[in-house]
Amino acid sequence: MTVKAMNSSEVTKKVFNKEKLFVFDVRNETDFADWKIEGENFQYLNIPYFELLDGVEEILGQIPTDMDVLVVCAKEGSSVMVAEMLSEAGRNVAYLEGGMKAWSEHLEPVKVGDLKDGGELYQFVRIGKGCLSYMVISDGEAAIVDATRMTDIFLDFAASKNAEIKHVFDTHLHADHISGGRKIAEKTGAAYWLPPKDATEVTFEYNALEGGNDVTIGGTTINIHSLYSPGHTIGSTSFVVDEKYLLSGDILFIDSIGRPDLAGLAEDWVGDLRETLYKRYRELSDELVVLPAHFMIIDELNEDGSVGEKLGTLFAKNHGLNIEDENEFRKIVTENLPPQPNAYQEIRETNMGKINPDIEKQREMEIGPNRCAVR
Repeated sequence: MTVKAMNSSEVTKKVFNKEKLFVFDVRNETDFADWKIEGENFQYLNIPYFELLDGVEEILGQIPTDMDVLVVCAKEGSSVMVAEMLSEAGRNVAYLEGGMKAWSEHLEPVKVGDLKDGGELYQFVRIGKGCLSYMVISDGEAAIVDATRMTDIFLDFAASKNAEIKHVFDTHLHADHISGGRKIAEKTGAAYWLPPKDATEVTFEYNALEGGNDVTIGGTTINIHSLYSPGHTIGSTSFVVDEKYLLSGDILFIDSIGRPDLAGLAEDWVGDLRETLYKRYRELSDELVVLPAHFMIIDELNEDGSVGEKLGTLFAKNHGLNIEDENEFRKIVTENLPPQPNAYQEIRETNMGKINPDIEKQREMEIGPNRCAVR
């Protein structure tokens, strides 16, 4: 049987559509345990490829014949080898094109909704990493929020919509992934905005994004209001778009809240985090649709693959918004923390412009799941 490749976009569609898929991951057990392709109806088998060098006959009984089978490895090579062995044994399987490296970098655009004066809002789902970026389009102009380093997809998407990128924002100085904001701004001539309290060590020019900024996209049609919302970082800034959407950065997620420790200042910033979530956000309309910069678990995806929920619903259901005792809140967000992102200090320095690693190093720095949240 012919071994076929399945690309990250095809796998993403299976995630969004809640289809069945059997994932045969041939990476090391520790790598698989740390980070894998997730889908609501996916099944898994993990056997390191070096255990299969003498053949796959002994594990054929573990490979189903009634559903699609995808062989996965880090960079593709090992999965091709195993897939070919399974094919020679009579099994119809595919391998993941580009491996987990490609899965980590894939972005899937999803339309979130139409805006009042004819504009559109899109969410770019980085399905393998849990990152979420945004593009606001109106009257031939575009603004991008929290772009990843895979800049071509934003440039190409804007071009496909006949929109000129005018503004690029980062809600905060990211510590889990490398921002593409400055690079997009350099390529397009757009203004690059960064909260100044997060930018005290940056080595480049930027526009100061502060509470009260009112940036317009497409003439007077859409106002992007910034809202100072510290806690994840001291400069974290949220956006209210079209009086309908709250882009919350890494302060508030659908099933969790932001962690305050990635600059080593958890004890200092926990009070800011609580004030943002329990006071500043409480003053906003419950009808605002929260659109975060990350998701943690696949259950946070909506039916169309987007990630978003009304603020009022989150105040009712998100545990992180319902911890009445301040000391308990402080304990949870300073002690109950997941492992820190891989190479997060290097990522911060890259986003400050202090270091400029090559593309392979950047990929290596980013490998792994989203770890920006406290659940």
